[in-house]
Amino acid sequence: MIASLFLRELKLARRVGGGGVMGVIFFLCLVTIVPFGVGPDQKLLGRIGPAILWIAALLASLLGLDRLFQADEEDGSLDLLLMSGVPLELIVAVKCAAHWVVTGLPLVVAAPLFGLLLAIDPPTLAGTTASLLVGTPALTFLGALGAALTVHLRRGGLLLAILILPFSIPTLIFGVSAAAAAGALSPMPFATPFAILCALTLIGAAVGCFAAAIALRALQR
Repeated sequence: MIASLFLRELKLARRVGGGGVMGVIFFLCLVTIVPFGVGPDQKLLGRIGPAILWIAALLASLLGLDRLFQADEEDGSLDLLLMSGVPLELIVAVKCAAHWVVTGLPLVVAAPLFGLLLAIDPPTLAGTTASLLVGTPALTFLGALGAALTVHLRRGGLLLAILILPFSIPTLIFGVSAAAAAGALSPMPFATPFAILCALTLIGAAVGCFAAAIALRALQR
């Protein structure tokens, strides 16, 4: 049943979120706009490139999150899911996993190519990609809580961003730190910020799923 629910959510996430193509195009737009503001200094771009990629990934991951539960709420399937007997926390986790596969994973795949546009050196680019792989799920799990709180609001995307962005700061800090530490000349160890980033994702999965489930139950009463 979980596999069927995951496949259903993949199709639903593509439909309500516009798929990963929209996120990748938004990601590309942000990455290409920043050099016009910073200037043609390749050393500066290479130094701040991991932060640019992480900020772009953070903003792109917000696309479609406001519809994570709204589509189910509008067609009544959220009530059926609540009555299905499957723990709502597990349902939220499956929906988050499907949403990340559709919107977050394409960003991770595109990051090495877009990193070349920012003149990021290969070791730092590899570290940035690895940090995005383990860090972007945390953004999705945190976003699930915002999506649950705004499930009854029309055009709640802006409110969701305001709610979620402050809680995304630790993930952003340690994601950029891990990417910067992967550089060949970096004096910082890569393992420490990367391990903390993994821990933040696990915490986000536990807290986000349970908090989103509590919010959905409360709002449905």
